[in-house]
Amino acid sequence: MATCWQGLWAYRFYLIVFFLPIFLLPLPILVPTKEAYCAYTIILMALLWCTEALPLAVTAFLPVIMFPMMGIMTASTVSLEYLKDTNILFIGGMMVALAVENWNLHKRIALRMLLIIGVRPALLILGFMLVTAFLSMWISNTATTAMMVPIAHAVLEQLHKVPTDRDVEEGRNNPAFELQEQKEETKLDNKQDCPFPPTPSESKTQRNKEQLRFSQGLSLCVCYSASIGGIATLTGTTPNLVLQGQVNSLFPRNGNVVNFASWFSFAFPAMIILLLFSWVWLQVLFLGFDFRKNFGLAEQSRNQEQAAFEVIRREHKLLGPMSFAEKAVTLLFVLLVVLWFTREPGFFTGWGNLAFSNENGKSMTSDGTVAILIAVIMFIVPSKIPGLTQKPGNPGKLKAPPALLTWDIVKKKMPWNIVILLGGGFALAKGSEESGLSKWLGDKLTPLESVPPAAIAFIICLLIAIFTECASNVATTTLFLPILASMSQAICIHPLYVMLPCTLASSLAFMLPVATPPNAIAFSFGGLRVTDMARAGFMLNVIGVLVITLAINSWSIPMFDLHSFPSWAQSNTTGLCGVSQANVTTSSP
Repeated sequence: MATCWQGLWAYRFYLIVFFLPIFLLPLPILVPTKEAYCAYTIILMALLWCTEALPLAVTAFLPVIMFPMMGIMTASTVSLEYLKDTNILFIGGMMVALAVENWNLHKRIALRMLLIIGVRPALLILGFMLVTAFLSMWISNTATTAMMVPIAHAVLEQLHKVPTDRDVEEGRNNPAFELQEQKEETKLDNKQDCPFPPTPSESKTQRNKEQLRFSQGLSLCVCYSASIGGIATLTGTTPNLVLQGQVNSLFPRNGNVVNFASWFSFAFPAMIILLLFSWVWLQVLFLGFDFRKNFGLAEQSRNQEQAAFEVIRREHKLLGPMSFAEKAVTLLFVLLVVLWFTREPGFFTGWGNLAFSNENGKSMTSDGTVAILIAVIMFIVPSKIPGLTQKPGNPGKLKAPPALLTWDIVKKKMPWNIVILLGGGFALAKGSEESGLSKWLGDKLTPLESVPPAAIAFIICLLIAIFTECASNVATTTLFLPILASMSQAICIHPLYVMLPCTLASSLAFMLPVATPPNAIAFSFGGLRVTDMARAGFMLNVIGVLVITLAINSWSIPMFDLHSFPSWAQSNTTGLCGVSQANVTTSSP
């Protein structure tokens, strides 16, 4: 019997893929309508995404097969959804991020910021959180965590280093050894005054516990801040791009309401608040309430701090001076950010409106245009000061230096699966609209009109924060955003009032190692148990939900005009919605 169960478990993914479509067949058979056909596809994809029986990107291709065969959309129409402007923005942004990674510019930024902030316990955690959050705003959360966790453990190793006999014999200049000598002298002096001095075993056990807890806190602060930092920019994490794509797909007349500048203005303050509260919570949980010790005011911790500082300084020194490639990538990266912010900021006329406007005065360029422009320039600019160099191993042959970014790097490191996953989400949203499923959902959700909008937003945050612990954050936003858009039209509230909380809450995956790649990376370095991550992550989820609720009911209301139902969201089913019927309030639940 045990062997039978083991066999079923071993073949579980094959069984799910085979039996799940059959199990769901009664829906389209008993209700032979386009709405039911589309619902069948969405439910099937949702379950496959949650179980990951098929790779996420493979499941995202199902609309190309299902929608034409069910008569919902033509194959050419479905295929167009897989490479929209949002996908182009993702590709361009990733290319720039890959150039930053390729020339180790992100590591130089990280080490420099840590040298500035300092290495006292509480400040060390804050420093790693600020550096990781800043980097994850621009490059992938996974790459940021993979770089920062080893640096954190190198610092911890120096902080917790105990001198060996070899150190004593060779007389090495080891700050940790100096610290140990100083501590032993202090202990000898104190023993005369202390009637019951602790035994060496008790002291060592206590020190090991403190070191383990500090190691756990430092590992968790890196992976958590990577997820938190990603919410600040439109390209920081994929769910943000899913939101932009879904808004543009479901509401074509929205006037580019979600762009890089508007998203940053909304999400950056929320990210800073969440990051600071997370720092306080992790400090209390893993360092305790002895703030004098946490901030390194105790005399015995000075040499340890110096040892850790030396590790960071040495790593920074090994990078050497900035190369021409690093300077060029830095210049192009800064130019990209400036162009993103000034293209169509909203509060003044941007360069996109001035130089590349259509007959209505709207910018014909997009954030994707800018990202691809900078990426293409990186393929053109050489990585060394222009000039011919000799080819290694062949002194007689001259060779030009490689460009700042090469296609080999893009081919190896570009997450093409995310591009396909984005397209699958856009195809689902379009299919829901074409089949009439969105209208049907809107009609069924009209009873929610009596519920205060602030309560709806709060419940959505809780629901998504729980769901994203078990499912991909991209799949979560892809599934929920079209439903929430239909609900907002049905109950006459601004679509962004419910779609923004859903998008932010999908990044609150803090409790499980499998919830996000950053969590898994931190967990793989050892020293952490699932209970440690769950205990720390549960409170962060609560803090995150409260911060998002604050953001959506305060500064986002005037920013996106959330107090009124926008004309661009009007449809045949929302003909009675108007400004007078908007009931968004600024009160939190």
